[in-house]
Amino acid sequence: MPLQFRSYGKTDIGLVRQGNEDNFIIDDDRAVFAVCDGMGGHQAGEVASQSSSETIGLVFKDFSKEVLSNEALASGADLPVDGELLVRAIRLSNRQIHNQATNDPSHAGMGTTVVAISLTDDCASIAHVGDSRAYLLADDKLAPLTVDHSWVSEIQKEKSITEEEVSSFVGKNVITRALGVKNTVEVDYRQIKMKAGDIYIICSDGLCGFANDKEIFETAKMADGDIRTIASKLIDLANLKGGSDNSTVIALKIEDVEVTDRAEIDLITFPEETSELLDAEDKALQMINENRPSFTHPQGEGTTFVKEEDPAPASPPNKLFIYGIFAIFIVVAGLIIYLNQ
Repeated sequence: MPLQFRSYGKTDIGLVRQGNEDNFIIDDDRAVFAVCDGMGGHQAGEVASQSSSETIGLVFKDFSKEVLSNEALASGADLPVDGELLVRAIRLSNRQIHNQATNDPSHAGMGTTVVAISLTDDCASIAHVGDSRAYLLADDKLAPLTVDHSWVSEIQKEKSITEEEVSSFVGKNVITRALGVKNTVEVDYRQIKMKAGDIYIICSDGLCGFANDKEIFETAKMADGDIRTIASKLIDLANLKGGSDNSTVIALKIEDVEVTDRAEIDLITFPEETSELLDAEDKALQMINENRPSFTHPQGEGTTFVKEEDPAPASPPNKLFIYGIFAIFIVVAGLIIYLNQ
């Protein structure tokens, strides 16, 4: 059987922030999904996450042949086609954001995390930068598929500390990698085998930065495999934990797979680009930017894209309408006085 899956994504502004700096991609046609969590003042975080999602989406949708045929962009590892394209797309999005920030001082220092999954046959390619996460919900357990690029994660590697102890750390949200903040980037990549019934969850740290893995598992498990309910309930969980950040969740359910002999690939950390690779990326981006069509978040059959925002405030009463009511009142009052004389 060919690969079959269902997907659902949702993002929410939360209970504190004035804007939503998260963006996400759901592209069922090309089986690529990503969550980007922006950072930076004056809405620069929203610009960065949108730039990342657009660049990755365009590479897969409109420029995959050009990007894959460009040997100067090669990752240097023996990856499957979809994995190679994913790594190249993330590197290009890093370069795109950094170039935007360099050319616009108001966006200086902007950046974004990214976690992305590409599905082919019976394998999932997973790549990420930052502290947005990917999980696998299967066999009655929740397995993390990514390791945060954060200060706290580095501490946990060196010392044996519990998740409860981590939650009280000052500066626990400081990340050590992000797209756009430097002209180069390190990207983590792995490939795992899929089976029917697997559910993949990718999210921003508006969820996983405030709810622990046990809470995420218990909430997702109660949805009984319904991906719409999983995404919605996890957004609710983020808000129940205070809603102090934007939160985004994509849930994917694997219905069937095309069985292959492709092997899993253990974690690879791709090093920062060389100057030659950066030059190749700039040339590729020039080609993409000169030929890019207008980008909209792709939606395949069965996909639901939801971006929850606060409802627009009610319009203030029209001044002319108020003046008209006042004039009518004066005329009626005058008429009553005249008739009573």
